[in-house]
Amino acid sequence: MLLFLMGMLLLIGLATAVAGIVTVVLMLNDPPLPLPRLCAVLALVFGSSAAAVYCCGWFSVTAGGPFPELCGDQNASGAELASIEQAHWPLRSACVYSDGATVEHVSTSINVFVCLPAGLAVVLACTGAVLHRQAPLASGGSRRRR
Repeated sequence: MLLFLMGMLLLIGLATAVAGIVTVVLMLNDPPLPLPRLCAVLALVFGSSAAAVYCCGWFSVTAGGPFPELCGDQNASGAELASIEQAHWPLRSACVYSDGATVEHVSTSINVFVCLPAGLAVVLACTGAVLHRQAPLASGGSRRRR
């Protein structure tokens, strides 16, 4: 069941990212550009692409790899590598040695392709909200409540 849900999240994330990119292109062709709406659409693009990339990594972990070979055959104390354990969040691998020592590795690509777009999505969503709240006040108009 979890495999099905992650697959659906992957498909929805990809479709949303593509639809968001098309929307941004259409918005750029139709001036004037509403900045709060552009921020909202870009937040959607970055957030959904981060979710899609995470799902790809999740499927990679579920299938048994491929993580870069970061584990040495022996640690500093000379203990042999006993096993490599992988976790789903954050996508990381842990090198477990025969003396019980564990060294965890979080791939830089996870930070670049998942955490950075997710953070940009949050920043853009907050920026869009602030710009949306200030837009009617800047033009001198009054706010209407629906």
